Amino acid sequence: MDRYGRYIIIVLFLLGPAFMHNGYTSGTTVRQLDVASSINPVTATFITEQIALANSNNDPAILIRLDTPGGLDTAMRDIIQAELNSNIPVIVFVAPQGARAASAGALITLAADFAAMSPGTNIGAAHPVAIGQGNQPDSTMMGKIENDAAAYARSLAQKRGRNADWAEEAVRESVSISAEEALNLSVIDLIADNTKMLLEQLDGFKYIRDGKVLVFNASGLTLEQIDMHWRQKILNALSNPNIAYLLMMLGIIGIFFEISQPGVILPGAIGAIAILLALFAFSSLPVNYVGVLLILMAIVLFILEVKVVSYGMLSIGGVVAMAFGSLMLIDSSEPYLQISRAVIAATVTVSAGFILLATGMVIRTQRRPVTSGQEGMVGEIGKAIEPIHSSGKVFVHGEYWYACSDQPISAGSEVRIIQFLDGLKLKVEAVEINNMEQPRSLKED
Repeated sequence: MDRYGRYIIIVLFLLGPAFMHNGYTSGTTVRQLDVASSINPVTATFITEQIALANSNNDPAILIRLDTPGGLDTAMRDIIQAELNSNIPVIVFVAPQGARAASAGALITLAADFAAMSPGTNIGAAHPVAIGQGNQPDSTMMGKIENDAAAYARSLAQKRGRNADWAEEAVRESVSISAEEALNLSVIDLIADNTKMLLEQLDGFKYIRDGKVLVFNASGLTLEQIDMHWRQKILNALSNPNIAYLLMMLGIIGIFFEISQPGVILPGAIGAIAILLALFAFSSLPVNYVGVLLILMAIVLFILEVKVVSYGMLSIGGVVAMAFGSLMLIDSSEPYLQISRAVIAATVTVSAGFILLATGMVIRTQRRPVTSGQEGMVGEIGKAIEPIHSSGKVFVHGEYWYACSDQPISAGSEVRIIQFLDGLKLKVEAVEINNMEQPRSLKED
C-alpha cells in the first residue's frame, strides 16, 4: 500500500466517529416546534426545515405543538409532504387547552404518524375557501376544488389508519369536533394534558415505514424547544393582515410627506421600506385590488388638495376613499385573514388627520406673503431724500434706491413702495401718516 492509501485510511479512521454520530446513532432528543399562527409560507418553511434537520440527525421523532385557525393550501401541502416523507415519526399535538386545529391544521394533524389533542381543544372545519375577488371561481370550479380537498383528506386519513369518513365530512360540511369526540371517532390517537404526558402515553405505539410495522420507544426521551430565528419571526409577523395594513399606511404617509415637503428624505425612505415590506406580506394574503386602488385614489385626492382650492371637498373625498379602501382591502370570509375594524378605524382617523395637517401646513406656506427679496419690499415705508417725480432717490430698508412717482413728492416726505421696476428702480407714492398710524419700516443713517 502506498503512502496515499495510508493517508486515506487515517483520514477515514479519524472521521469515522463523526459519520457514525451524524448518520447512524440515534439520540434521545425530540425537537418541539410550537406553531401558534396561521399556516403561511414562513410557517411552512420553518416546519419543513426542522423535519429535514431531524431526519438528517436521525432524531427519534419530531413534535409539532399546533394551534392554528388554518391557512394557505400551498403552505399546508408543503408541510404534509414533509410529514409523509419523513423517516422518523412526526407527532402533531393540538395544544395547549383552548387551542384548535382548524381548516389546514386539521389536515396537518391527520397526516401525522401520531395525532394527539389536549382537553378543551377542537379540530375540523376544513372546507376550502376561495380567496381574492379577482379569482372567485364559479360553482363548477368550486365543486372541483371541494372534491379535490375531500379526496386529499380521505387519502391522508386512510394512510394513517384514521376515520376517512369524518375527514371527508370535515371538508365537505365543515364539521368540527372536540378532543373527546375526535378520540371516539378514531380521528386522533390519544388525549394528553401536556407534552411530557404525551410522550409517556406514546411509548409502545406502532407506526409504519416502508411497509414495516415499527414500535415507538419513548423511554428516556427529552424535548428540546426549537424556535424560529429572528428573520423567520419578523417575516411571520408581517404575514398578519393587521401588520401588513399598518405597514402599507405608514408607507403611503411617508411617501406623501416626502412629496408634499421635498428634501426631507427620511419620511420617504421609511415609506419606501414600509411599502416593500407590505408588498411581501400581501403576497400571502387575499388582497382585493379595488381596495388598493381606492387607497391610492385617496392619496391622489390629498395631493390635489395642496394644488387646487376645493375648500376641503377633495380632503373629504380622500378620507371616504381611504375608509372604503381599507374595508375592502382583504377579501376573505376567514376571520384570521381579515383586518380588525378597530385597527381600520384608528388608522384611517390618524392617517387622515396627519395628512390633512400636512396639507394645511403646505397651503399656509404657499399663501404666506413674501417677506424677502424684491417682492418682499412692496409695501415698505421709506423716506424721500430728494424731490421725486420722474426720478429721485429714497432711503428704504437701510438702502438708497432710485425711485419715481406719478405725483410730485417733496424731499423729506415719507413714501410707500408700490412696485419694483426694471433696472433696480422703485415706484413709490406719498404716505400721509396720522397720529394713530406708524410706518411699517423706516430706517435712516
